[in-house]
Order: sequence, then C-alpha cells, then structure tokens
Amino acid sequence: MNIPPVQLVRQIAPQPTLTDVAVATRRALLDSPIARRIKPGMKIALGCGSRGIRNYLLIAKTAIDTLKELGAQPFVLAAMGSHGGANAQGQRELLASYHIDEEHLGVPIVTDMDAVAVGENSWGQPVWWDKNGLAADGVLLLNRIKPHTDFRGKYESGICKMLVIGLGKRHGADQVHSFGTRGLRDMLIESAKVLIAKTPFLGGLAVLENANEETAKIVGIDRDEVLEKEPPLLEESKRLMGRIPFPQIDTLIVGECGKNYSGAGMDPNVVGRMLIEASPEAETNDPKVTRMAVLDVSPESHGNATGIGIADLTTNRALSNIDPIPFRMNNLTARFLWRSKLPIGFDTDRQCIQAAIDTCWNPIQDTLKICVVPNTLEVAELWVSPALAAEVSGNPALELVGTARELPFDAHGNLLQEQLFPHSVRGRRVGH
Repeated sequence: MNIPPVQLVRQIAPQPTLTDVAVATRRALLDSPIARRIKPGMKIALGCGSRGIRNYLLIAKTAIDTLKELGAQPFVLAAMGSHGGANAQGQRELLASYHIDEEHLGVPIVTDMDAVAVGENSWGQPVWWDKNGLAADGVLLLNRIKPHTDFRGKYESGICKMLVIGLGKRHGADQVHSFGTRGLRDMLIESAKVLIAKTPFLGGLAVLENANEETAKIVGIDRDEVLEKEPPLLEESKRLMGRIPFPQIDTLIVGECGKNYSGAGMDPNVVGRMLIEASPEAETNDPKVTRMAVLDVSPESHGNATGIGIADLTTNRALSNIDPIPFRMNNLTARFLWRSKLPIGFDTDRQCIQAAIDTCWNPIQDTLKICVVPNTLEVAELWVSPALAAEVSGNPALELVGTARELPFDAHGNLLQEQLFPHSVRGRRVGH
C-alpha cells in the first residue's frame, strides 16, 4: 500500500495556564508551611530530577532565589535514582542539559551517589536516602505530578516517588523496582512514611502541566500534608494531561522517544500500551494501536533509549544511538524489560513507515487510520490520514488545519520531522 497523505489536526480545548510562572513559584513556597520551617543560615537542598519539566530552569531559579530571600543557603541535590548511568558525572550532565547547573543557578550542584539506610519500612525492607540530603538542614523537592508510566495507584509520579526513589539513589531505586509493580504501588508509600518521619525532608513544589505541556499549576506541599494532598493533585493531573484523541489507530508513527519526554521513553498513558510482564493490557486503554513505529532517540536521553520496545518497528539510526551503559543500567534497575526489547530496524524512515503500514492488519487503503506525533509529550498537534481526519468533524476539541499533503522526506528517505512539527522539542533543536 502507498503511504497516504496527511493533514494537520490541532487540539483546541482551552487549557489552564499560569501567566507568570516565577510569581506562582515564589507564592507557592512563601504561602506554604514550608517557609516557616526555614530559618536564616540553614543549608537547604533543592532536589531536582531528570524529567524535562516545562519552565524547569525558571522554576528552579525562582525557588533558589526564594530560599535565599528566606535567609537560607541553598544548593541543588540530584534526585533521580539510577538515571544518568547511576553515576555522579552522568547525573550532573543530565541536570546541565536542562541548564540546572552552577552557571545558571549560582549555587553548588551535588550529584554524589552515596545513600544511607535510615530505617525499615512495614515490609521489613531498609529505606535508603541520600547522604548529602541527610547532612542538610532541609530538603525541598521540585517535581511534576502526573500519572506513572508503570502502574496505577493512589500515589504515582510525584513527591512521594521522588522522595523514595529519586533520593534513594541507586539503592532505593533498585530496591523498590525489585518488587515490580507491587513495590511501586504498595511498598513505596510505606518507605515514604519512614522518610517523612526520619529525614530533614521539608516538602515539595508540585508542578502540574496541561495538555499542551505548559505550566498549569504550582503548589507548595508541606511534609505533614504530602500524603493527604498529593492524591487529589494526581487526579487533577490525569484530567489535564495530553492524549491522542482517537480511540483506534492502525499505524502510529512517533518521531522520537526519550527520557526527556517520559520516564518510559514513550508514555504508555498516551500510546495505550503498558507492556508489562505478567500483566494484561487494560481494556480501557486508549488509543488501541495495532502497529507502532518510532524513528529516533532524542539526544537529550544521552543514549538511554528506555521504552523503545513499546514500538514494534524502528530505524537502524535509532538503534545506533543507544548507549548500552545507561540503557542497561536504567532497565535492569527498573526491571520492566519487555519495554526495552529492541524492535526491528530499517535503514530509512520511509522503509520503517512503509513496513508499519504494510503490517497493520488493514489492507484497505481508503480506511487506513494513521497518526504521526513528534513524541508522546507534545500531542497538541498531530498529522493524520484521511480516515482519521474524517473523525474530526463535529468534535469541538479538534480542528483541521490547512490541506492534506504528502509526508516530507529528504533525499535519504528520512522524515523531515521539523517541517511537520516546527514547535516541537526537535523542531526547536534543529532551528537553533
């Protein structure tokens, strides 16, 4: 079958967006009980992780400045478990890729990997925490709250997870993941209770993002309130997050996978595939995708192509961009191995896309439902085949833009993604 023409679809539902992120960050910290815990001269760590949060530098810089305003002596503490190859230099480089570094923040960046067992949880397991965090007078976490890529529970990606796994360093991450989804869903919160009681954890700045991946809300949550206030924020985040707005897709083409887009490389909440060992796929997951291809690994991932196996097909270029050291470290620690089995590779994007279409179980050209997205973080704009474009009519949350066109390929047969998605991470990267 031929590759059909595609047309741009834009999701246009109104989205809550903060007009002044810096002001909201400062107010979130000063208006919370956290501010009253901070005394002049205290050494306060700002825990920063490996996720590509929108306005990350601005929020971190404002938090640092606000801590200084309170008289504290702030520094940044890496809180990303085993990411960055589970070594200090790798984690320093990961933070620097978001400009979370001494040059932009004017404070020390501490990425040592030493962790200490501070107690035992109700499962009889030791609870680990960052040695430098324990030596500080207080630790404030900065992170996004959103649905987790691996499990469903009361607490998913948020402050409690970063507290236990992010600041647990490799020991904490390895221990929780060693129990699989049970560890993440059930044991993690038991370890969080120990850490809240036994460490200088102050609380967190919780960031929520809308469907356009813009900053929608920032909330300061005190240590005594985190167990109560995080679950409602998770539910709010689920309502806000971006999704692919079609229930069934024959072929989904993802431009890039990467840790800067999702902890799973490609967000299972967006593509509808959890792909977890010994766990059936949820019947409620949307979209239902028959065949998925991913064309590249983002350079921001530093070779960690975790989750590339969520796709069925890929390119040899993407496979060659995998660095086996962080790739193996992250996946062996996380223990979700199905997701990182290597897909079949092709020499060009055109060959990969053609194979995805040819194997999608729909040989009727006119009814092919094909969707192209730049990554699973930025899905406000999508390119779709005529069969999906026909579903847009009557949906007030969607609009068709322009006219249908052929997918643009260069002379080597590779998709010109930056032409399709000039405002995406890749588009901005190439534009620079």
